[in-house]
Amino acid sequence: MKQNKIKNICVYCGSGRGKNPLFAKAAKTLGKAMAQEGIGLVYGGGGNGLMGEVAKAVRSAGGTVTGIIPSALVARENPYTDVDECIVVDNLHQRKMLMFERSDAFVALPGGLGTLEELVEQLTWVQLGFHDKPVILANIAQYWDKLLQLLEQMRSETFIREGLIPRYTIVERADEVVPLLTKVRSAEPDIPIQQLA
Repeated sequence: MKQNKIKNICVYCGSGRGKNPLFAKAAKTLGKAMAQEGIGLVYGGGGNGLMGEVAKAVRSAGGTVTGIIPSALVARENPYTDVDECIVVDNLHQRKMLMFERSDAFVALPGGLGTLEELVEQLTWVQLGFHDKPVILANIAQYWDKLLQLLEQMRSETFIREGLIPRYTIVERADEVVPLLTKVRSAEPDIPIQQLA
């Protein structure tokens, strides 16, 4: 899977912080590393939780931030205002498509149903050949282990068939994300893609 240049990463993550302090730490680590590498953030626009942490970290380190938020969620998600661009859209479908169009890679930090839904959509699009942008699961403190077990069960039951295996990469630490994508950007040999064994 090759990409000429990673200019922007779409980060999916929770509008809450979760109980484990490692989640917020990971969001800050990722945001700072992105900015230092000159990679912009595209995300859901919120100022709360992990969403706020990653955006503030990118901004504090001098990076660019694009927030995309549906009008119905403006009051609920407390948009982060120190952004280069805040785009208010009509609905979730528009938000997700714009996030896709403006991003060169996707990273899922811990989050709730919205994070899960956005991640699974990208896995499905890769599976069906709609795009070949990298998808990375940041499995901080084994947060995504149960999802990975479910994916394996889907394959064992043949709902995920040979030839339709979703391509993604798993990292255990947030500081692994940017170096991994830098390899893609510098056109080095294909990075290893985790597939269901």
